[in-house]
Amino acid sequence: MAPTYPIHAKITGPIVMIGFGSIGRGTLPLIERHFEYDESRFVVIDPHPEGENAEILKRHGVRFIQSAVTRDNYEELLTPLLTQGEGQGFCVNLSVDTSSLDLMRLCRKLGVLYIDTVVEPWLGFYFDKTASNASRTNYALRETVRAEKAANPGGATAVSCCGANPGMVSWFVKQALVDLAAELAPGVAEPGPDDRAGWARLMQQVGVKGIHIAERDTQRTRNPKPLNVFWNTWSVEGFISEGLQPAELGWGTHEKWRPDNARGHEAGCKAAIFLEQPGANTRVRTWCPTPGAQYGFLVTHNEAISIADYFTVRNADGAAAYRPTCHYAYHPCNDAVLSLHEMFGNGGNAQAKLHVLDEDELIDGADELGVLVYGHDRNAYWYGSRLTLDEARHLVPYQNATGLQVSSAVLAGMVWALENPQAGIVEADEMDFRRCLEVQRPYLGPVEGHYTDWTPLDGRPGLFPEQLDTTDPWQFLNVLVR
Repeated sequence: MAPTYPIHAKITGPIVMIGFGSIGRGTLPLIERHFEYDESRFVVIDPHPEGENAEILKRHGVRFIQSAVTRDNYEELLTPLLTQGEGQGFCVNLSVDTSSLDLMRLCRKLGVLYIDTVVEPWLGFYFDKTASNASRTNYALRETVRAEKAANPGGATAVSCCGANPGMVSWFVKQALVDLAAELAPGVAEPGPDDRAGWARLMQQVGVKGIHIAERDTQRTRNPKPLNVFWNTWSVEGFISEGLQPAELGWGTHEKWRPDNARGHEAGCKAAIFLEQPGANTRVRTWCPTPGAQYGFLVTHNEAISIADYFTVRNADGAAAYRPTCHYAYHPCNDAVLSLHEMFGNGGNAQAKLHVLDEDELIDGADELGVLVYGHDRNAYWYGSRLTLDEARHLVPYQNATGLQVSSAVLAGMVWALENPQAGIVEADEMDFRRCLEVQRPYLGPVEGHYTDWTPLDGRPGLFPEQLDTTDPWQFLNVLVR
């Protein structure tokens, strides 16, 4: 008997998906399963779906427009598609090189729902050698969206940065904090605080110093990676773009040391710093349940800033009284690590051929993605998804483990938007984490919490002298690989 899936909501207007890469392919069957909608008004826009991608769209009966969405054409191209017929349309932006802010503004002007997985700029932003590093940060991109939210509150819901990370991991942080509070802050009532200030006070009360978005991708290919090709289990263009941005992290109030090349920001929430070096060439020490201690890359992500900002406790004068450090600590699949070594060995110039590994090229492995919440009386607590390739294959077509963690978060964000259609511009931190995880959890494999006694000081110093802070294992001084 064929499985039945819950219909979470009805989309009364057209659906316009921008971008049909690995995440778009994976999101398509989830939309088909879980929403009621008019199939004749579902359209995908992408500049170059070829071969299998074109066949997938044809097989699913989805209209395809082969076009790039650009600064010059986006209003003329999207407006008639998003307003066709009656009802409220939904724009699902899963592309690169399209301005999230401009698309969000257009959708809200038209009364259309909107979701994306990153604050994406127009083509050229990431590699603009005339721009300052401060202006190329995710901090700067996020501030443009937060300014838009402040200037135009309310209105049609636009969900900003709702993939696996950023997105799902913000919901994991809240669940992990609830778990910790049950042990470390008895008397805190379920299901947790009612507002941002309450969540921030709870994190401070529990004694959290920081959070790693700690991920290990162990998916392996059938054949070895050839020379001069960049392989990854999700968008290569997206990974290279963010990897060549400055390393960036939410900066906690407990930190006593900053790298010499660290820089702050003069405007905005001031919750983060950046380093004058690329994130994908910056290593940090972290921990995941399966490998244990490991290196990760400090690749910039929106959640590093949004989580640190969301959980800030401020004094009456607005100064931060408490804030956790927060950053990504990403160990991609081994082929992606090798690809990074090749790229940076060639002066940071990407290989000529970029390739996303599909579920048929991979033979086994998992993506273990969670939040390592550290510095409290239980030391550290990892909470997250441990999804295997085999599980992903059985759950949804066109998926590997990495992709399904992203596409299922898009599904959850879409459901929340449809249930809250006049919420204005929101980040994942501001959404109902329980509802979102309820929708997403069937696609995440085991979702587990693990305590660990590991700290960044374990086994150090070794054979060579190091500058360490032995009074506090969780100082960034001890985490950063120098």
